[in-house]
Amino acid sequence: MPSRLKRYQAAGDFHFITFSCHDRQPYLATPPARDRFEHALEQTRKRYVFHVFGYVVMPEHVHLLVSEPKRGTLDRVIQALKTSVSKRSPQRPFWQVRYYDFNVFTSNKVSEKLRYMHRNPVKRSLVTRPEEWAWSSFRHYFTGYEGIIEIESTWTAAKRAGLRLPEGYQRAMIPSPP
Repeated sequence: MPSRLKRYQAAGDFHFITFSCHDRQPYLATPPARDRFEHALEQTRKRYVFHVFGYVVMPEHVHLLVSEPKRGTLDRVIQALKTSVSKRSPQRPFWQVRYYDFNVFTSNKVSEKLRYMHRNPVKRSLVTRPEEWAWSSFRHYFTGYEGIIEIESTWTAAKRAGLRLPEGYQRAMIPSPP
């Protein structure tokens, strides 16, 4: 492993994380595989106490925008998440060993990374519009839709504060998952 790799953690920044399946194989190409990943991410989020601001699960890689965990370290979180997914999957090895970590500390960069993640399925021609891809945080940002993973956003903050949307607003604007 290269010794030049520097990670800047425990600084209170958000982190844009990318990791890939072993040899970029499409191990996450099926809906059940992507669902397994989402469930593992939510379990890991609760266990290590961190916020997920955005994510997308692609057929052969994943992007996350997360806070630093209150329990443990970010590298431990990624290791636990990858282990959880690989234990429930038949492919061996499932993941590439490493992950890419980019510190995000401005609101412009947060927006840039969210746009990049949410447009990824469209760019790859998996769907024609971001809201059609069920395995990302786009639907949450677009309508407040609550999926498997709790997304930290203004929608979530409003819900915690007891604010409610007009009846039918969320569900009417979003198609059912494929």
